[in-house]
Amino acid sequence: MTRYSCSFTTTGNSKALRLDAALVAAHPEFAVKGAATATVIAPGQMLVSIPAKPAAAEDDDPIFGAFLHLVAQDIANHPERLHLVDDELIARAAALTAGVRVDDDEALPDDVSL
Repeated sequence: MTRYSCSFTTTGNSKALRLDAALVAAHPEFAVKGAATATVIAPGQMLVSIPAKPAAAEDDDPIFGAFLHLVAQDIANHPERLHLVDDELIARAAALTAGVRVDDDEALPDDVSL
């Protein structure tokens, strides 16, 4: 994942985020004028989204969407990393999880962090 520098500036009475020209050159979807959405995902971490289509439903998860985009990019850039899920892989997974009981309705303890 490539990192780009950004800087904060003031525009009128508002704060603004100035994007590095290299970011806009590599990702022209960020060159559009209009609204963007900023979602704070952790202290000091923010996800900036530019709607490419009509606004997403409120229950859409921006983090999951970003993850799926990352997976799609990785598949496009490195198709050699794709492997078939064959009978041998299924048998290996079954052996690794043998005896593990799962209850989809069981609540996770408070000390579990996902």
